[in-house]
Amino acid sequence: MSNTCLLAHTYDPGKHNIDGWWVSEKLDGVRALFDGEFLFSRTGKKINPPAYWIEEITSGALLDGELFIDRGEFQETVSIVRSFKEDKGWHKIKYKIFDTPIPDTPFEERMEMVDEMCKYGKYLEPVKHWKPSHSIENELDIVLQKGGEGLMLREPQSKYVWKRSKTLLKVKKFFDEEATVMSYIEGKGKHKGRMGAIGVTWNGKMFKIGTGFDDKERENPPPIGSKVTFKFQELTKGGIPRFPVFMRVRDDL
Repeated sequence: MSNTCLLAHTYDPGKHNIDGWWVSEKLDGVRALFDGEFLFSRTGKKINPPAYWIEEITSGALLDGELFIDRGEFQETVSIVRSFKEDKGWHKIKYKIFDTPIPDTPFEERMEMVDEMCKYGKYLEPVKHWKPSHSIENELDIVLQKGGEGLMLREPQSKYVWKRSKTLLKVKKFFDEEATVMSYIEGKGKHKGRMGAIGVTWNGKMFKIGTGFDDKERENPPPIGSKVTFKFQELTKGGIPRFPVFMRVRDDL
């Protein structure tokens, strides 16, 4: 299995014409690829489900999807996926399939294959794709009101490529990215004696993230060198994320 996969760009209504594109809900889970025998993260790191779970995945199939419990259950999903020595609840996790990485095959044909594959796996479920009946902004609001994270847009007849592609776009109210933790800034006031902010680097820029942490995370901050996901509303003219907010440590990368 390649050490990458099909990755999305961010939707920009001023740049992207998405007439006729497919829409699906953006799932907040752990991206996983299946090579017919083993499960891997998007960076090629092997994932180790218990035997009873992996045996319920269609034998020989190439699958791309999300390990997912439910909306708002990302942290529990990661905890279960990372449990190498014991099964902490893999029976809760569904493998939500949104693609099969077969080259030179149009997306619609690949999804027909996915629908067929998912009939024979207890933990397999196809991700629903639809053609929007509202504006993308309204479609996004509908998903957000249900507790979802965002939308994914797929170009009709597009091919699977092992890189970031403009045939796949993500739509969110906030942008989110991954940064590397470089330092800690000591807290002040009620945070005196513990972490007040983390210094990070992203896209060649250095800045700090000081919000989004709970008390436990401030007392045990993300390790130096680790990857964290943060969200923000826009970039400054200098390319720095404005009002960055910590979301989570990316242990799955």
